[in-house]
Formats: sequence, structure tokens, C-alpha cells
Amino acid sequence: MKKGPSKYFEQEAYLQGYRFIAGVDEVGRGCLAGPVIAAAVILPKDHTIQGLNDSKLLSPQKRELLYNEIYKQALAIGLGSMGPDIIDEINILQASMAAMKKAVEALKPQPDFLLVDGNLKNICFIPQKSIPKGDQLSESISAASIVAKVFRDNLMKNYDETYPDYGFAVHKGYPTAFHLEALKAHGISKIHRLTFRGVKSIPSS
Repeated sequence: MKKGPSKYFEQEAYLQGYRFIAGVDEVGRGCLAGPVIAAAVILPKDHTIQGLNDSKLLSPQKRELLYNEIYKQALAIGLGSMGPDIIDEINILQASMAAMKKAVEALKPQPDFLLVDGNLKNICFIPQKSIPKGDQLSESISAASIVAKVFRDNLMKNYDETYPDYGFAVHKGYPTAFHLEALKAHGISKIHRLTFRGVKSIPSS
């Protein structure tokens, strides 16, 4: 395998007879606010997208360019979201898996095989392979990570207009020093996750 994302896992699945292979990833698990967002992407065998990688390793400008290119070339893209209330109710692991399932269900055509980032298993009944650090190894998972990241970042920028005291446009809900200080100063907003460390001890605004 070449260094960085490749078509290795996709080609392995094609050789087993699968036709529509979706990469699946999520973003926002470690945030204190906002939803967890999952994306599922089916790329064509002969796509020409260059520079795919783990979204966290790309600049915002590069992510935007790749996001647009993925939407131009992908056979299908699905998104799934689980909000803070659901995360608090069923925990972040279950919410992440539920968001992934929703993203897969949104795909048309439906995939017959999944490549799933990380160690999550059995997110739905479709045959699948879990790949630790898959967003750095599989082009399909890389594409999903980029779609999920750009979509969620834009969502948090919109939330910043509603809740301007927290800096969501900058840190996107992650527990930065500024975010933690803003929580202490302004209390909990309606999009904060009440069960998360860093939020639990703060009074509601």
C-alpha cells in the first residue's frame, strides 16, 4: 500500500464481488457542544480526486476544495446527525453509531459493503470492515471524513450566530481553553452536551 489513503481496501472488496462500497466516518465525538455528524460516501472506481486524507490533516481551504470535488464525483453521499439531547440520552458511542447508520441509509444507491473508520462494528446489517485510522488509509473513508467535517464546521459557524459568546465558529465545540472559560462565564447553552466533563459542573444559562 502507498503511504496515505489508497484504493487498497476498496479493490479488496471489489475482488470479493461487491459493487457499491461506501466509506463511513464521523466527526464531533470529542466536542462539548453540537451534534455528532456522520458521512457515508460511495466513490466511483475511476474517480480522479487527488489529495484525499484524514480531514484533520488538511487545511480548511483544502478541505473545502476536496468537499466540492467529492460532491462532483461521488456516486452517492449520505449524512447522519445525532444532537446533544440524543447524545446525553444514549451516550456518545451509541449516538455515533446511530449517526453512521443514518448516513448509510441515506445513500442511493444503497451500498453492498462498508469500510468503517475506527473500531466500531456492526453499525448496520450490511457487510462491513472496521479499519483503525481508516481515514488515513482508505480513500472512501477519507472522503467521508472530509464531508462530515466540512458539513459540521459550517453548522457550528451557524450556531455561532445564535450563541455568539462561545466561539463556536473558531473551536467548533471542542474543549479549548476559550470554550471552557466561556462556559464558566455564560453558562450552558441549548446545544451543549450536559453529560460531558467540562459541562456537567456548569449552571445552565
